[in-house]
Amino acid sequence: MKIRKAQFVKSTLNPKDAPQPARPEFAFVGRSNVGKSSLINTLVNIKNFARVSKQPGKTRAINYFNINDAFYLVDLPGYGFAKISKTEQKKWQQAIEGYLVNNPRLRLLFVLVDAKVGPKATDVQLVEWLQYNGIPFQVVATKIDQVGRSKWQQVQNTIAETFHLMPGTPIVLFSAKNRTGRGDIWQIIEAHLKSPE
Repeated sequence: MKIRKAQFVKSTLNPKDAPQPARPEFAFVGRSNVGKSSLINTLVNIKNFARVSKQPGKTRAINYFNINDAFYLVDLPGYGFAKISKTEQKKWQQAIEGYLVNNPRLRLLFVLVDAKVGPKATDVQLVEWLQYNGIPFQVVATKIDQVGRSKWQQVQNTIAETFHLMPGTPIVLFSAKNRTGRGDIWQIIEAHLKSPE
């Protein structure tokens, strides 16, 4: 994928506020501090394109990024241990669910899991909910550089078993540090752009 144009469009907590014109969307979701912003920065090859923070929970809205005037990358609020009120957590949950359900623009949701930490209960709940609602998703194991190469297959097996994925379901191994998996993610995006809706 050659990036000719990459720009932040808008930030909103209301999915009905999605940017115009309508284009295919590829969204990213995961626990706070799983590396969503770093992954997006690596994809577009622009440092600090999506804000990176060492403080979990900094993505507090749905952030849209226009790529090549052809599609949007969408950064969804992180979930997990962010130090925010229960009221705000509920708002985030409603925003994420509102975005994912009945969204004809969404081509694929990338579910990010920390390779070193492994899937947590909140990740399992999310994947079960996605499976129940028939929302297409692709699992990405982030920070794979922090795991010895000899354990990469074990990481994939653990995630597949925990999420009850169909045998043979691919799991992308990704590292923002050494760019492992960047090409795989772009290939997946390009394949979904070419396939009919």
